[in-house]
Amino acid sequence: MPELPEVENLRRGLEWAILGARVKRVSVKRPKLVSGKGNLRIASEKKRRAFIRGVTGEKFLAIERRAKNLVFKLSRGKIILAHLKMSGQFAYKSKIYNLKSVIGGHPIEISETKLPNKHTHIIFELSKGTLYYNDTRMFGYVLYYPSLRSFEAENHFGLLGLEPFDVKFTAAYLFDTLENKRSKIKAVLMEQKIVTGLGNIYADEALFTAGVRPTRSSSSITPTEAKKLHSAIVSIMKRATRVGGSSVATYRLLDLSRGNYAREHQVYGKAGIPCPRCGTLLKRILVQSRGTVFCPRCQK
Repeated sequence: MPELPEVENLRRGLEWAILGARVKRVSVKRPKLVSGKGNLRIASEKKRRAFIRGVTGEKFLAIERRAKNLVFKLSRGKIILAHLKMSGQFAYKSKIYNLKSVIGGHPIEISETKLPNKHTHIIFELSKGTLYYNDTRMFGYVLYYPSLRSFEAENHFGLLGLEPFDVKFTAAYLFDTLENKRSKIKAVLMEQKIVTGLGNIYADEALFTAGVRPTRSSSSITPTEAKKLHSAIVSIMKRATRVGGSSVATYRLLDLSRGNYAREHQVYGKAGIPCPRCGTLLKRILVQSRGTVFCPRCQK
């Protein structure tokens, strides 16, 4: 799943590409994606028609991010909320600069050479290019709201914790919120209720940097460990965002370079490789069905 650094870089890329562009036509091939958020969504033809009718003719005025969500603000107060989930991707192709494009989200190899393709489910024909929403497993969603009031009424972000760059996200806040949690620390970091944007990659990396074993009970984290973990989260998320994230397979920055934080991963995806600190072989386990890599010696 694309995590905060990848989504933030996608937001920046799309902001450069589509702000001020008017939607000339919209094609929604899979109504399920615009019909709701749950995994058991029922495709709604009514919502598909409302999406097309509501978005057509409007301009993209701003793109914001909250956790891993993208909020597209359109003219006349209309809003599109998008979440890529495990398998979604946005790709933009310019009419003018044929060599420049923006692709971000889940890696989909065919999108590098062919747009649209078999995974393309929503197409926005814009005044200065085309925006595609691609999704291999259709877990993501792209929802339309006719007004800010209708968007806020659903309270999408009500259960989300603080952004890792928020001044309120402090070591003291992290310790206090972990103190009453009984779940494994990695699971708590990934549930988004304390701090947002961490998924499998950055949870593993932060816990390794802080020297905390992912299976520890959250309530067992000491103030000193919370301080180390807070510092690790902030520094890693800043660094990953700065270099474009970890989606090296297909993500492109505006200068066409790849997101390259994967080159700096210390443990994620490296089970069986010697720990970069002590040389002990890194171990892979499952935490809530997610592959988790850690050092049995360095992480206590």
